[in-house]
Amino acid sequence: MRKFIVSILLLVCCCQGLLAQVFSQQIESGRQNSELQLKKPYVIFISADGFRFDYAEKYHAKNLLGLREKGVKAVSMKPSFPSVTFSNHYTLATGMYPSRHGIVNNSFYDPHKKQLYVKTDPSAIKDSTWYGGVPIWVLAEQQQMLSSAFYWLGSETPILGIKPTYWYNFNNQIPMDTRIEAVKQWLLLPDEKRPHLISFYFPEVDVAGHHFGANSKETEAAVKLIDDCVGKMVQLTKDTGLQVNFVFVSDHGMTNVDHVNTLPLPSIIDMEKFIVPNGDALLQIYAKNKKDIKPLYENLKKQSADFEVYLANKMPKRWHYRAKDNKAGRIGDLILIPRLPKIFNLTGRPTTVGKHGFDNDMPDMQAVFYAWGPAFKEGLTIQPFENVHVYPLLAKILGLPFSHKIDGDIKVLAPILK
Repeated sequence: MRKFIVSILLLVCCCQGLLAQVFSQQIESGRQNSELQLKKPYVIFISADGFRFDYAEKYHAKNLLGLREKGVKAVSMKPSFPSVTFSNHYTLATGMYPSRHGIVNNSFYDPHKKQLYVKTDPSAIKDSTWYGGVPIWVLAEQQQMLSSAFYWLGSETPILGIKPTYWYNFNNQIPMDTRIEAVKQWLLLPDEKRPHLISFYFPEVDVAGHHFGANSKETEAAVKLIDDCVGKMVQLTKDTGLQVNFVFVSDHGMTNVDHVNTLPLPSIIDMEKFIVPNGDALLQIYAKNKKDIKPLYENLKKQSADFEVYLANKMPKRWHYRAKDNKAGRIGDLILIPRLPKIFNLTGRPTTVGKHGFDNDMPDMQAVFYAWGPAFKEGLTIQPFENVHVYPLLAKILGLPFSHKIDGDIKVLAPILK
């Protein structure tokens, strides 16, 4: 009995240790801002997942409506294709299209690694070999400017061997007030330990939009929650006495779909010959033998009343998602895109009413961009632009030069700076 009690106590201690690891801040030791970086500006880079371009007006987000009038608002921001969370958060972090940075969908296959990247697999998410480019926090840390992240795709991963100085493992059970308090505590650190770049991620609007739809009271409540949190965050920065710049974005929009009469995987796809990761707004089909691609394409074209069929080398140029863009080889040999309101459902289980991932020119897929603070002009409205241009904007504000190639261009957003 005594041994059993000791074993139980050891198990409890082990579990408590694991929980502490999940919920607590992680700190990369031995770092501090270089003297050159001490006087550089501060940026809080916020992403509200699934916050469609029109949500602030639609749901009367009073704080965001007021803050954007004191700075810059875009009519909308165009997500990269496909308009999904993982691809676009990493595009926002790197300034590169998904076909170039390698995170080509929420779930996809790498024929060279012979492995699936699945958004629910922590081991894949934390494997740096999946991630190309130089995330903005890595760029900062390379130049001895401290950064922090309360969630952002890639921030838990040592990309190029580097994580933010301060970061958290993704866990949505951490209370919102705790997250906001973490931002305050970062800004109250001594100059040499204070992060100049804070990346902060809100998943709530996306969750509500998926489960209840873009026009639901639940989505309205989620928008107002984020609006309230941003208001609190702005106030706490004022309390610190620091001059802080805010960049508020989203990764994509949201639209309602026919989630009852869904499309199964076409029966002519032989799973002995092809690999098809799960998807709803886009299916990627990877051939084990390239000779099987063309026959399947021809057969799918004959039964594609509810979906479009593309060969990888025939994808629309504007998506930057063609075979010639396929730097990591992770775009499927064939791409199936359902015709809205239809979606694919490969599992046969009930699915949600709200979806994204569709054509990034579609109005409902458009994201949001607001910016305010000492670096930005006031009362300015700009026309829609692609989200690849956010990265060079952040680098410019923070005074971080870089020489590696990206798809974004500072010329696009330079006019919004003072």
